[in-house]
Amino acid sequence: MALGRRARGGELSVLLVGPAGSRSLNRRYRGRDHSTNVLSFPAAGRTPELRRALGDLVICPQLLRREARAQGKTMRAHWTHLVIHGTLHLVGYDHQRPAEARRMERRETRLLRSLGIADPYRSG
Repeated sequence: MALGRRARGGELSVLLVGPAGSRSLNRRYRGRDHSTNVLSFPAAGRTPELRRALGDLVICPQLLRREARAQGKTMRAHWTHLVIHGTLHLVGYDHQRPAEARRMERRETRLLRSLGIADPYRSG
């Protein structure tokens, strides 16, 4: 699998929410009082029954649509990027420190390129 060994055979759930739901979850779990495009919740304690569970993605389609328009991206490209971005969080990637961010962005851009989608971090 393109996401690596940790994700092989894994499953994830996707929940679509409106801006209010996104804001509520972002405030509760991240301490940030605003809606966000994607939230990732890794599966806790992968028991034998849940060993395939990677976790949950929560996506706000309305915010995603606005961002795609504002950034001049297609909906397909932006959706794909955010699903990949969120899923990488589920398998342990992060972007809190510069080195982590570079590693995660490199993986994202490689996966997106393999799907024919341009680097979302390049301007212009």
